Amino acid sequence: MQWWAWIVVGAVLLGAELFFIDAQFYLVFVGGAALVVGTVALSVPGLAVWVQWVAFLGLAGFAMHTFRRRIYERVRRGLPAVKGGPAGDSVVVTAGLQPGESCRIEYRGTTWNAVNGGHREIVAGAHARIARVDGLTLVLHGED
Repeated sequence: MQWWAWIVVGAVLLGAELFFIDAQFYLVFVGGAALVVGTVALSVPGLAVWVQWVAFLGLAGFAMHTFRRRIYERVRRGLPAVKGGPAGDSVVVTAGLQPGESCRIEYRGTTWNAVNGGHREIVAGAHARIARVDGLTLVLHGED
């Protein structure tokens, strides 16, 4: 393969990594290996194609295996956690709820079935914490 082809492939792979929303840093190492092999092929004219491919595969595999996890974790460390659902939010209970009883409540612009999953009564007008979602039912616990 020509030296310039390695450089083009490396640049395309590095550029493609930028366009992925949740980049996993695989293309960085494959693209980097292609750039290195292209540079070596430019500086060593007549380098056999099979040597170029072996160097590319070895360098990409070694770099991915050695550095990817550490770099990925370092980059991802600063990102905020993504909230997966309503658990932990607070709602106002419009009717008193004894443990195990259910009612309808309004949450985020729609009405939901809600059940008191705690061991104490939740009085009308009190705030309750959403412990979890069971199907289409919010399981509530009274707030202290």
